[in-house]
Amino acid sequence: MGYHGIIIAGFGGQGVMLMGQVLATAAVIEGKNTTWLPSYGPEMRGGTANCTVVIDEKPVTSPIIDHPTEVIAMNLPSMIKFGPRLKAGGILFVNSSVVDKKLERKDVEIIEIPANDIAEEIGLQKVANMVMLGAFIETTKVVRFESIEKALEEKLKGSKRMFLSVNLDAIRRGSDFVKNKYKVRT
Repeated sequence: MGYHGIIIAGFGGQGVMLMGQVLATAAVIEGKNTTWLPSYGPEMRGGTANCTVVIDEKPVTSPIIDHPTEVIAMNLPSMIKFGPRLKAGGILFVNSSVVDKKLERKDVEIIEIPANDIAEEIGLQKVANMVMLGAFIETTKVVRFESIEKALEEKLKGSKRMFLSVNLDAIRRGSDFVKNKYKVRT
């Protein structure tokens, strides 16, 4: 599996923090070493938000990432800010529903997912983050779907429990999109 230094970024309210928490929790469920570090812009809603998730077999020495192995960009400002920092050979996941520009790099893999469009098909715009998470999991295989499912169950408690199945559906749709459109690593 190796080291994964992931930056997940977008506008506040796009579920960036939840994506990171679910990913880190899934890694813990699998017995991997992980950190989750949130970072908020000036406003929580509508401002920029990002988090870093480090997952490794070895103990994690720092939650801070200078050159991520993967970046999930939910919007254009996030791609512009974090795309250039991506390590050569890394993977950029772009929400192509809202990002209409291309990152001009030939040394990284770029996976475009129309996350908002897929979420709209599902009937709940707020699950675009889970569509992206599904695409990320399918491509990187950093954690298993079953672990993501358990992590999501842990995060969606009480009144949020009713959103579990739609979130799991969104993850599956993101995974299916990548399987059908890109050659996924095995």
